[in-house]
Amino acid sequence: MSLTPSPRSGFAANGLLALCRAGFEKETAAELDEFAAGLGLMGFVRAQPGTAFVVFETPEPVPFAELAERCDWRSLIFARQLLPWFARVTDLPERDRATPIVAAVRASSQRFADLLLETPDTDEAKQQSGFCKRFTAPLQRELDKANTFRERAKGLPALHVLFSDAHTAWLCAALPGRAALWPMGIPRLRMLREAASRSTLKLAEAFFTLLTEEERNASLRPGLRAVDLGAAPGGWTWQLAHRGLRVTAIDNGPMAPSVMATEMVEHLRADGFTWRPPRPVEWLVCDMVEQPTRIAALVADWIGTGRCRRAIFNLKLPMKKRLEAVEQCRAIIAKRLGPNGPFELRLKHLYHDREEITCYLALRNPGGA
Repeated sequence: MSLTPSPRSGFAANGLLALCRAGFEKETAAELDEFAAGLGLMGFVRAQPGTAFVVFETPEPVPFAELAERCDWRSLIFARQLLPWFARVTDLPERDRATPIVAAVRASSQRFADLLLETPDTDEAKQQSGFCKRFTAPLQRELDKANTFRERAKGLPALHVLFSDAHTAWLCAALPGRAALWPMGIPRLRMLREAASRSTLKLAEAFFTLLTEEERNASLRPGLRAVDLGAAPGGWTWQLAHRGLRVTAIDNGPMAPSVMATEMVEHLRADGFTWRPPRPVEWLVCDMVEQPTRIAALVADWIGTGRCRRAIFNLKLPMKKRLEAVEQCRAIIAKRLGPNGPFELRLKHLYHDREEITCYLALRNPGGA
């Protein structure tokens, strides 16, 4: 189904805006362009290196409700946030940014139930973060006065104001459940001292980003078993053990004492590519530094042979041809698991990822869970 141009009446969007990690604008732009084409949108992409955001602009407005319903931030691998945008306000005066923003909101003829002020994740843009915190309450008051804001009203979209610089604001909107879980797509996760390494935050973010609440409740229950390939020093192992899972950690390197102190971990010095479990486990996790195609083939084989029911793993991408590497891995997994029936493959460039993406793989409804 294609999105047709919006009539002059009714809330309309002018395109899509995606936030990403700085340096990944090219990949985000390619994905955003393909995503828009899949929706039947005509338009063009704007992307500048190092800005940490990408814009798709349509020549004519399109109905917001139709676009927003099909606009889920998980749809793009490299997007931390994905939103329909409806106005760009430029030349904001330093002493009165609220007036032109409120005027643009009023011109949209749309009310909003929530307000979030965001910036791209760059050093320059983040200088606005303090201002955003101070400005949120005053802007909400002005929106209230203009009768464009009904706090927590059911069914109304949230207003996202993205300051790409001190004088430019992109006005975006999102339906409940469609925007990223955290403002700017940046999770606020606490690093515990006993977690061995900051990589534990990556797996914690993956659980919230790649799994539904139902899947987390079903598959992260205390007492279930997991295998961590390339485990040392134990950041991912600790995250599983902390949730009550019993973990077999495979690595020739040493594990952190704090991880072993959980008494939920068995450490085996072995090769992660050749070791296999004596019986099936719920989870395989893998953060080994290796060619992405080798990791994709390894994990697909574990799933295909029933050695594990679910897997979360990293694919370390080359600096160039990142999207091509992702498609190669997709093809390897599809070829291996095709005979096993439908499978679920979710890929995301997490906030805690660098030159890699994090992936979830399972057969559809593994074990009926």
